[in-house]
Parts: sequence; C-alpha cells; structure tokens
Amino acid sequence: MPCRAAPRRASPSPCTATRSLTRTGERGRRSHRVHVAETTGGPAATYSLAILNEIDPFIGTAATSLPRAQGLAATWWWPKAQIGNTHPGATSPLGMVSACAYSGAYPTGYGRYTKNTEGLPEEMFDRSLASGFTHFQQSGTGAIRKYYNYVRVTPMVQQLDALGQAWPLHDEVAEAGYYAATLDTGVRCEITVGEKVAVHRYTFPEHRAARIVVDLSCGGLAIDHGRTVPLRAYVESLGHGRAQGTVVVEGVPLSVHIEVDSPGWRQMLWHDRRLIEGGTRLDFDRIRQTTLRPFGLLFLGPTGAGQSVEVRIGFSLRGCDQARDNLHRECGGQPPAFDATRERTSERWRDHVDRVEVEGGSPARRQVFATALYHSLVKPCFADDESPFWPTSGPFAFDVCTMWDIYKTQLPLLAAIVPDRAVDLLESLIRVCEEEGNFPIGYRMARGADRFFRQASALVHTALADAHALGLGDLDWNWALAHMEADLRRLYGEDFYEHGVVHPISHTLDLAYAYHCTAGVARALNDGRLADDLAARSLLWTNAFDPATGLLRDSSFYEGGKWNYSFRLMHDMAGRIAMAGGDDAFVGMLDAFFGFGAPPVAQPGRRPDPAEMAVGYALNRFEGLNNEPDMEAPWSYHYAGRPDRTAEVVHAALTWQFGTGPGGLPGNDDSGGLSSWYVWASLGLFPVAGQNLFLVNAPAFARATVHLGDRDFVVETRGHRETPISSDGLERVPPPQYVQSARLNGEPLDVAHLSAATVHAGGRLQLELGPEPAAWGRRVRPPSPSDPPEPGART
Repeated sequence: MPCRAAPRRASPSPCTATRSLTRTGERGRRSHRVHVAETTGGPAATYSLAILNEIDPFIGTAATSLPRAQGLAATWWWPKAQIGNTHPGATSPLGMVSACAYSGAYPTGYGRYTKNTEGLPEEMFDRSLASGFTHFQQSGTGAIRKYYNYVRVTPMVQQLDALGQAWPLHDEVAEAGYYAATLDTGVRCEITVGEKVAVHRYTFPEHRAARIVVDLSCGGLAIDHGRTVPLRAYVESLGHGRAQGTVVVEGVPLSVHIEVDSPGWRQMLWHDRRLIEGGTRLDFDRIRQTTLRPFGLLFLGPTGAGQSVEVRIGFSLRGCDQARDNLHRECGGQPPAFDATRERTSERWRDHVDRVEVEGGSPARRQVFATALYHSLVKPCFADDESPFWPTSGPFAFDVCTMWDIYKTQLPLLAAIVPDRAVDLLESLIRVCEEEGNFPIGYRMARGADRFFRQASALVHTALADAHALGLGDLDWNWALAHMEADLRRLYGEDFYEHGVVHPISHTLDLAYAYHCTAGVARALNDGRLADDLAARSLLWTNAFDPATGLLRDSSFYEGGKWNYSFRLMHDMAGRIAMAGGDDAFVGMLDAFFGFGAPPVAQPGRRPDPAEMAVGYALNRFEGLNNEPDMEAPWSYHYAGRPDRTAEVVHAALTWQFGTGPGGLPGNDDSGGLSSWYVWASLGLFPVAGQNLFLVNAPAFARATVHLGDRDFVVETRGHRETPISSDGLERVPPPQYVQSARLNGEPLDVAHLSAATVHAGGRLQLELGPEPAAWGRRVRPPSPSDPPEPGART
C-alpha cells in the first residue's frame, strides 16, 4: 500500500482493532473446478475453467433484450432506462484509466444510444461507430453530468480534415483489460490499459501517408449539454515520437506523456485541423465554448500492409513529469509494451475475480456471474498519490457514482475481497470531507464534490460503520468519528436535527440510519455520552412513516415512490414491522409490492407515453432491480419470519432479470451496484450494510468460496438442483429451492443470518436445500434494537 499522510493514521488500540490484509499464496493462477449436472440426469460433467475466460464485457452495452419473463417476475414493472449503460473497453481492476471506441453516445461515449431515463433507449446511430478511441469512461451510470472521454486517439488514412468523422466498427473483441475492433478504413485497432497508462496498437493497410492523430480538446458526449470544454491547455512536441501536454477540465489538470513507436515518421502540432509546421508548443490560457477549436498532435508516415504502430500514454493529475514516470514505471522505457501490459492487466484481473469461486451452474449462468463480478470491480477509480486537490501522498478515489448506487451491495463486496481498497476508498472520502466540508454522495474526477444531495444523505457513515465493526485497515477512527458527527448536521441534516423529520422523506430514513451507524462507532470508541445522544436521534425514523398505512408519508422521491422506499432494511426492523401491524400485515404489503397473485404487466417501450407511465407507477410494484431502493427489499421478508418468500423473489430475479449478450441487464448497472447485487444473491448471502450482518438464502450455485485474505468462507449445499436462466431458453418457470436446515462449521444454525465478522473470519456454511418451504429461519429473526435475539441464539 502507498505511503500515507501522517495525520490520517493512529496506532492500533483496543477500539481500533486491526487485522492483517496480507493474501497468502498465489490465487491469480487458480483454475475453477465447475460441476454441471447433465440434462439426462446422469453423473455430473466436470469442467476446469478460469472465471476470467467467462467474462463478457459486452453484457449491458445494448438495450435490454431479455426473454419475456414468466411467473412472479412477469408482474414487475421497470420504469427506468432499460439498458445496462456499460462499455466493453479496456479497464484495469479499480484502476484509474479505461479506454474504448468513441462514438459520442450516452453515457459512456461508446455505443449507439442517445440520452434516456425511462423505457427502452433510442438510437443515435444505426450501427456501431467510432471517431477514435478515448480514455476515462463511466460504467453503468445514467445522467451524471460528467462524461470524460478525454484524449481521443484516431488512426487515419485520410486527411486531417476528416478528423471527427465516425467510421463503422467491425470484428469487435473485448476481454478483461483488452478491446479491439477494425475501422471501416481497414485499420485494426487494439487497446489495453494499466493502472495509470493506456497502450494502443494500430495495424494499418499499405499507405503512403498514414496518420495517428491525438486530439487533446475532446471531452464529453455528442449529446445536448454533454460536451466538456477544457478551460486551459498546453501541448508540446518533444521530438523522436515523444510529446506531452495538460488540459484543465472540470477544474482538474489532466496531464499526459505520449510515446509513439514510429521511426522515421514526422510529428507536428495542429490547431483547428490545420498543421503547424515547425511549431513545438501550443498554449491556451483561456478557452470558452465559443472559442474552442480542436487541437493536438499528429504523427505521419508511410506504412506497409500489416505494419503496426504502438502508442503509449501515461496519465497523471499531478503534471507531465509524473505522467512520464507513470508510463515508464508500468511500461518500461523501450517499446513494444502492448503485449506485456495486456498480460499484466489480465493477471491483475485474474487475481481479483479469482477471489470468488463457484461450482455448478449452466454456461449462461456462469458467464453472467463472471461478468457481474467483473463489473463490480471496474469502479471506483483509484489514483494513488494523484490527488490534484491536496499535496500529500495516499489514495485518491473518484467515480464514486454514486454512494446511493453502491453502498448497499458493492462496498460490502469490496470490503470482502479487496479490503485494502475498501479502506483506501474510505480514507479518500474522509480526506474529501476534510478538504471540502462534507462527505460526498457522488465524487468524480472534477473539482468539488458532486454531491447529488437530492439522492440521499449521509451514506458514507454506513460504510465507515461496517469497516470499523470488521476492524479493517488502520484509519484514525477518532478523526473519522469527528467528521461523521459533523456531517450529520449538513444539508438536509440541519432540518432533521431541528425537527426530527425532513422532506424528501427518504432523507429522514437516511439520516436516522446514519445516526445509528455513527452511534455504533462512538460507543466502540468509548464515547458513551455521544453514542447515547446519537442513538436517541436514530429512533426518529418513526417520523417518516404513517402509522395508518404502515408506509412512508407522502413526499417527493428521487425516482420511484413511497412503496419502493418503504421496505428498506432499517436498523430497527422489528419496530418497523410492528408499525405496519405485525408480521402478517407486513408480509401482505410485501406480497402486494412483489406482485404475488398479480397478472403480468407490459414494460414501457421507446418513448413511453406519460399516461402509460402513470398507469405503471400506480401499480406500486417492485421495479425488478431497475431502481436502487428495490435492491434490498426482497430480504425484508427475513425479518417477518418468511425467508421462503425471499427465496422466491430472489430466484425469480436471478432467473429472468439477467442474461447473456449485450442486452443482458435489466437497467443501469450503476457503477457496479447492480452487478454486486447479482454476485451476493448468487452466493446466497446478502449484506445488511451498516449493521455488521449478512442474511442467508438459497444460493444459485452448488458450492461457492469467497477468499477473504488468508481465510476462506465456503457456502456448500446438499440437494442443490441446477436451474437454468432466461438465456438458457426456458420453456417453463423453474421452481425455487428453499433452505431446509443449516450448519456453520459443523454446528447447527437455526437462524437465517450471520454476523459479518463471522463471514469475514472464514468458515463453512452448509445448507440443506429442498423443493418446499421449511421452518428454518422463521423463529429467531435478524437482530433489531427493539426485539433483541433470544438468549443463546447463534449468529
């Protein structure tokens, strides 16, 4: 891990327990023994597969095209955008840089679609196009207002006047860490990335004047209000295939050092698509939308048929010298670097995705799972020692897009399989709070926390409470607590503090939950007076609900409505259920929400009519994971003693809401939040963020292993029946399976929950599965302050 700034750390103490995060052994080369039952009912066939080879980065890049759902899933209604909004470009696990073909489409710069927020997306283009290859893309987001796509590199056999023209793409290939396609001009284009570098390889047809054009003015998307214009910039030709430059975009100085392996080629600066003969430097002191003209570098020379030219780019947010150092550190000083960089990044991906292993499942289910794990590890972006806003070393994380998307599912996954990075993220967010005055809801590669304050309030507190309960890392927890407490009074928090309720009403739930999380940290740090005060205010969640209906009070909501937000996993679910009228009444409300017994519904198409949307919203129905508030709702049944209902909802979602192919996601992947949900649900575990708790459900695979540093947590089953998913060509709805009994490390486990500390300590969870609901998990509920677990109950 990188060196830290001294003020950020404290020595270990009884209340800041630490544990080693060192991984033992080399997991990166482990292959998977995957057992798949034959359809004839005979003995299981055995496959030896690396999960890396199962990943398909094209999943989620096109409009949703899943088979028509059957059964329970057919009653769910998806109002939000029906597209994953992912891209197939080259990425490194949680790395700073990505690179992909650039068409200017929404929201990643790749693809064919224009901006949309509901129904099926409309096409900007009728085929896949690219005007070049850009760097820094979002993943799975919607309208986040910062779309990057900086430093466009375009291989050309045309004159410079053709720059910006988009050519059809053919023969696209994507793997973890690698992207390739052939432009209609006949140039084969390959891209790979390291953590802070990108390496391009272009194979040209025979031509007397081939060109590689670097456009430093490019940024954003080709949609209304989507363009990003640099404020200041400079670019310098250093000769011998070397150049450097800096563009200040969204308040951030992005610097590059470029090396092109093109002996004998000329290199020139250009401005407004005109070459500057003999010039070595361009400076732009102040750029406006109305004055921007494209500018950059051009490398020009003859090529023989099949000749390849390599372009290496180092990036930094701290100047050209550091960009050069980053490039040479990762790629060395001599070309070629493409194959070695690709192999190193592939090994990094292998190491990361190999930290979760599964056995069983159809080829389609395995591919969807592997890709979900991959998408869970694309964001956030870590740029160690690169913060442009403070001078000290240490982690700098961006593309937290947004906490609302990732705090319930993705952050617990990172804490489990890459705990060092989870701690780095929290340290970076604490530093943002220190520098800017508040914890961000969203944070981009841009000056100032893009707060997304309308989405939610005080969500970082949840992740901090989890990290402290697990003893992760060596953060200065007294310093963290000071920021947690202060942040509770900012933005909507001031009204909550004064009145005990705030609108939008969902922020009342957010803040009450954050008070609960902060109280836990304060108590662990032996500040009892503060903990008592915070805990008392955490009980104000009751002000958000209408006792007459058992639902949230009428209010405005950030997407969805009060039904979507009414089934969140609160810190006092026993009190929440009592307010709804008890177990039976609460289960009845959940059944209505999830569509039990309801007829199938039609999904919105392209340009859905407002009247059509109004009818859909009036259903008050589960949005099938197409909306963030719904992600934890299926597990609310656990708290009412009905884990069988959880099993039915989760099984329907895993079967019908995810598939192979570009249209295989039901909605925006939300920076990996949706994919992380899929990973957890497939494992039969669900993290209750902020409560040091996992809920247990029937898994989708016969056996799974989560490698937690030097410990393993294994989920294994007896009686598991392989079930297909929609991409397998279902002809009927496969029935779910239910947990009949459980054992933890050989001892009977009668409850449907485990502490997160138990999971992170490693062990073996054995689940007996069957085709009918059982009594398991019904008597003792997950813990709530108003209904503590019975004495002797194992968690």
